[in-house]
Amino acid sequence: MTDPALSELLDLALEAARRAGALLRDGRPADLGVAATKSSPIDVVTEMDIAAEKLIIGYLSDFRPDDGFLGEEGAGSPGSTGIRWVIDPLDGTVNYLYGLPTWAVSIAAERDGERVVGVVEAPMRRETYQAVLSGGAFANGEALRCRRPAPPLDQALVSTGFNYVGHVRAHQADVAQQLIPRLRDIRRGGSAAVDLCDVAAGRLDGYYERGLHPWDLAAGDLIAREAGALTGGRPGLPADGDLTVAATPGVFEPLQAALDELGAWHD
Repeated sequence: MTDPALSELLDLALEAARRAGALLRDGRPADLGVAATKSSPIDVVTEMDIAAEKLIIGYLSDFRPDDGFLGEEGAGSPGSTGIRWVIDPLDGTVNYLYGLPTWAVSIAAERDGERVVGVVEAPMRRETYQAVLSGGAFANGEALRCRRPAPPLDQALVSTGFNYVGHVRAHQADVAQQLIPRLRDIRRGGSAAVDLCDVAAGRLDGYYERGLHPWDLAAGDLIAREAGALTGGRPGLPADGDLTVAATPGVFEPLQAALDELGAWHD
């Protein structure tokens, strides 16, 4: 990586994610409960989500007060520098609420609308994933590469996630039921950021999900792509809230085509 501006953004994202991860890991109260709900009564926010986002924004603002922010728990400002931070302070909140280990802090930086830095901190795995545009992807300092050679689709291990709105979840279950006979198997980890990093690390052949927000995928999408994976949405479209697909080359195209055929982006 030769761009000093991106080096600065990466260093800030790494430290902010480390601090937030430590807060979430070490500061989780024994009686942790739901502080609010979002799209449905089972789409929850805890007091720790809110505290982690406040910590991240406070830290980044100390160094770059004029940057923009987009955060899951309500942070939003346009900024004036062309840099916007896209933050999911706790991706996998339900896992965290139940004491399951698959959760992460996700921080991405965009420059003039293009993602240029991504960091995913997974404290319970003791793993820090990072990527810079055109600079490769790494986990704990080791270069990442998606799984090669790609298996045929019927031997691919693919992960997905489910929405918290009832009718959307029911449709997603129907899609998964029709898709699973075409695959080796399906996993459901509970954190989009971690799933995308697992594609980058070669632990999954692919991942797809409907209903993601920018903060869910911004860092993980860049990490996956910098590790050699392909990412997108419906054929010819980028990953978005309708559909996000990430997979090793050779799995991406048939998986994307199968999801399009099954109408994974709508009820």
